[in-house]
Amino acid sequence: MKITKVDAFLMSFPMPEPVVLPFYGGVRTILKRDAMLIKIVTDTGLAGYAPGPAHERAAREIKDVIGPFLEGRDPRDWQSFSFRGNPDISKTYHAAEIALIDLVARYEGCPLSELLGGRKRSSIKLYGSAGMYMSPEKYAEEAAAIAGMGFPGYKMRPASGPEDDLRTVELMHKAVGNTTAIMIDAHTWWRMGDKSYSPETITSLAREIAAYNPEWLEEPLPPEDHQAYHQLRSKGYIKLASGEHEQDLEGFKNLVENKAVDYLQMDVCCQGGFEMGSKIFKMAENSGLRFAFHSWGTLLEVIAAAQIGICWPENVVEWLEYPCYSGKGKPGMYPFPLSDEILKEKPEIINGCMKVPDTPGLGIEINEEVINKYPFIKGPWSFFKLESPAETVAVTGDHSVKWIEG
Repeated sequence: MKITKVDAFLMSFPMPEPVVLPFYGGVRTILKRDAMLIKIVTDTGLAGYAPGPAHERAAREIKDVIGPFLEGRDPRDWQSFSFRGNPDISKTYHAAEIALIDLVARYEGCPLSELLGGRKRSSIKLYGSAGMYMSPEKYAEEAAAIAGMGFPGYKMRPASGPEDDLRTVELMHKAVGNTTAIMIDAHTWWRMGDKSYSPETITSLAREIAAYNPEWLEEPLPPEDHQAYHQLRSKGYIKLASGEHEQDLEGFKNLVENKAVDYLQMDVCCQGGFEMGSKIFKMAENSGLRFAFHSWGTLLEVIAAAQIGICWPENVVEWLEYPCYSGKGKPGMYPFPLSDEILKEKPEIINGCMKVPDTPGLGIEINEEVINKYPFIKGPWSFFKLESPAETVAVTGDHSVKWIEG
């Protein structure tokens, strides 16, 4: 059996109207959402699939470097492949490697998880992720709606200024009580230009927010400043989470060594695939920390993360992010139907836990019709327009990169 073709299909869902979201210090405008589907085909006709980094650089890397490296090889020897490239290309390779492992698992007739050490459980706990730049009352309303869908956790993104951010957490807690974990993704607190919160403000907010017992406070400080995270964590107010912007394994090691966080996070599409994930899980286990997936694309990414997550006990790999997009009466951030439509059938969710398929490969069937239904639209998918300094910055599909200048 030989690999004959490696494809990276970029797709876009254009918003029916631009989504305009004012925040403390500027306005974010979302024009579209992008996705990548990686497909590896053999001379037998067997194919494997994976989610990929949803941007053009990664697509070029797969076409020009990774595809030629894999073509002609026997996929069953995937563990012996020794790919060498710069760090960015290596990350993309490990995203494509998920499709390689999916292909081999389909050939062997076993779940993908069995090639990753074997599953230790059959399901993984989900947190519904939505909550983007709203009034405190709207956040509370959405928190209740996500809890009503059965999710045991709800993640939101505050951006209303210190006073209203605190009120938001208070109202969300009133809306869901202690039955639903609240995750606060503070990524905007250091992306507001001159209105970015000072370390003193962040410390004060962390102390006050702690009264409502959130599950974690995510990226309240510049992610590279591990010492600042250590100082905030050492005060004992609130659990901290970070990791999605770390560029390499050394960054994660430094997070652990600095005792900077309670939860490590990573994205399997953008930060090194299953190989990097396994190393980070081991790091979490050895240091007594927990892991929570960053998963901000389609349901295919959620499924891929779940397949490796269940190879570890819940006291190590605890949470899987489940992005909640609006549509057909569902609460969520904005529409992104491609997320669901990329799968022929949605995964089974029972009591807020996703049952991970035990059929061959990733355990799902891909709907390739989405490739033609959602043609790729060039350019960034969203823009942040800051008031001070007056500038506009653009964001692409690589979640490990803070900004892409526009």
